[in-house]
Amino acid sequence: MPAATNHTHPQAPFRRPGFLASGLGIALFSSAVFGLSGSFAKALLETGWSPGAAVTARLTGAALILALPAVSALKGRWHQLRDNWLTIGLFGLIGVAACQLFYFNAVARLSVGVALLLEYLAPVIIVLWLWAASRRRPRVLTSVGTLLSLAGLILVLDLTGAVKVDLAGVLWGMAAAVCLAIYFFITAKENDTLPPIVLASGGLLVGAAVMWLAGATGVLPMAFSTADTRLGPWTMPWWGPLAGLVVLATVLAYTSGIMAARALGSKVASFVSLTEVLFAVVWAWLLLGELPGAIQLLGGVLIVGGVILVRLDELRAAAADGEAPGAPMPASALEHANDVEPVP
Repeated sequence: MPAATNHTHPQAPFRRPGFLASGLGIALFSSAVFGLSGSFAKALLETGWSPGAAVTARLTGAALILALPAVSALKGRWHQLRDNWLTIGLFGLIGVAACQLFYFNAVARLSVGVALLLEYLAPVIIVLWLWAASRRRPRVLTSVGTLLSLAGLILVLDLTGAVKVDLAGVLWGMAAAVCLAIYFFITAKENDTLPPIVLASGGLLVGAAVMWLAGATGVLPMAFSTADTRLGPWTMPWWGPLAGLVVLATVLAYTSGIMAARALGSKVASFVSLTEVLFAVVWAWLLLGELPGAIQLLGGVLIVGGVILVRLDELRAAAADGEAPGAPMPASALEHANDVEPVP
């Protein structure tokens, strides 16, 4: 019948119509729940929690919650952990623990806005790395999308007035950006032998262990509090925001983030993650009563525009290679030209 012919024809315009939509949807959902962490963490920090303690509790709780589903997903195939111990270890050490630890060190020396902007240079680092590795410069749309997204990020952060710049803080922020870029490469790698929930659980467990070690050695200050917290107009026990930080902003965020990265590839997933900043602003408006300004809304439009340009460029490259336009970018970023064209 015509429908079957349409699905099997190599030139069918959208051979997998639901895949692209689900991949982008999952990525946006991941950014949305990641964006909740700022509001939940602020409620805890204002009662005396230290950043290190909040992060440690966040990772520990999430690792414990995901442990049982992860064991169930393994179905007794414990060799999957042995075969992928390096991926799990790098994800937990670099993508989870180090990224957050470096970011908090940057925050200690810079304004939060500048530190976050430095960390979200990760997509640019990915594009430049692929450029250097393949010796091919990015396509025009990818370059424009990169600049557009970064410009939008600056507007969303609304960096105004005098900003103190500390060299050590800048280096910590750049280190966090490198870790974030590595996170996208690790999670985007196609791996049928390691379920996403197992990678998330194992990585969070490694990250929690690293944070506890950092606290025990005095590298990271640890201060907890059981005082009631305030989130917008609501007063609630300390475990309320902590539960939201663990379940929503960590368990669901990391699991969906890994799924999105595998569906979209490292570069596109990293650009979609830029919307986390916009979501964080919206959540702060809804939960803390902080209304976004017009400049921040304009920045959100630029971020989405940059993501669209990068995705369109990827689809053009896939079409030129004879792939289905709806197919995801190959998970191994180093095996794909990643929307680049040869240097003249």
